[in-house]
Amino acid sequence: MYLRKSVSLLTLLLLPLSANASSSDNWETVSDVGTYGLVIVALALPAYKDDWEGFKQAGYSVVTASGVSLAGKTLIDAERPDGSGNDSFPSAHTANAFAAATTLNIRYGSEVGLPAFGIATLVGVGRVQAGTHYWKDVLAGALIGSLSGWVFTDSFDESVQVVPWADRYGAGLTVSINW
Repeated sequence: MYLRKSVSLLTLLLLPLSANASSSDNWETVSDVGTYGLVIVALALPAYKDDWEGFKQAGYSVVTASGVSLAGKTLIDAERPDGSGNDSFPSAHTANAFAAATTLNIRYGSEVGLPAFGIATLVGVGRVQAGTHYWKDVLAGALIGSLSGWVFTDSFDESVQVVPWADRYGAGLTVSINW
């Protein structure tokens, strides 16, 4: 219940901002609030629930996404659309938002995960609309964050497991339910 309220409050804060986001400054604010809000919820919810394993997993997911993004920005010389620097690829905001959203989804289910993914998507759109990233930067950030979340997070409810798979013929998700 607390988590739904936290994600709902974050969504309510972002919707008016995004509706009035005609300038790049407003989109920058939307993406900042969305990213930092998701990271705070991903860390605060497990702490509130005394789920210290979940807290640790969220921390690992976000720190890994941040580290991989920083390494990419350092190693790949990609100019930002607004010309403000050569650290456009990948989007660290999007990576952190998707790491938090993926962790929330895996750990606490789609009731929390779907709104979190909506906010993470809004972060990515905000980065492009603010003129700080290209779509490829945002997509790479989303992939980095999502993979980081999948690698480090286990379900809080072990009766439902969702596991990604891939081989040379395709990819997908396997869902296992024990009752």
